[in-house]
Amino acid sequence: TPVGGWLRRTSLDELPQLINVLRGDMSLVGPRPMLSWEAQLLAAPYRPRFTVKPGITGLWQVSGRNRVSMRRALELDVRYARHHSIFVDLAILARTVPALFRGGAN
Repeated sequence: TPVGGWLRRTSLDELPQLINVLRGDMSLVGPRPMLSWEAQLLAAPYRPRFTVKPGITGLWQVSGRNRVSMRRALELDVRYARHHSIFVDLAILARTVPALFRGGAN
């Protein structure tokens, strides 16, 4: 539907994930959650992404979102996991709102 498409494009369909953040299952910033069968398919170099909580927004979302290849998204997830800090999280959060309006572009 047009409304559903708009919700997806603007990522407003992610708002219910805030419940998971409040419960402590997710963070505002981190790699996107992954299904267990997907996780089992990942090569060892991408496993560091599981050392941090999954998040609603993350480095790959503000680095191009759907225009980023899966391999690049995983690389960005690993980069985030290795270098995350409150400052990195704040920078990603600051880039998230503009990225929403640009459809995930840099």
